[in-house]
Amino acid sequence: MNKFIDPKLFNLPPSTKLKQVGANQFDIIIQRKSRIIMKDGKGVLAKIDKIKHHVPKAKVSLRTSAPVCSKTKMFLKEHCISVLEC
Repeated sequence: MNKFIDPKLFNLPPSTKLKQVGANQFDIIIQRKSRIIMKDGKGVLAKIDKIKHHVPKAKVSLRTSAPVCSKTKMFLKEHCISVLEC
């Protein structure tokens, strides 16, 4: 399926890169060089909540090329969000 979705469908900012991987599987893609910190992790969690509001059984993961802070990895793991490398 692997197609990009318009983030406006989920009331997300237009700069969000959202890719549909399966029927109820989505990836939020962050491509940058700077580290993903806790503030970014909380922002990702807020975006995932908006997606799950529209698709209750959605499985969302974070796909990034940037290094992720260890605290942020643990925070996302506690909320059942997997972090994948591009």
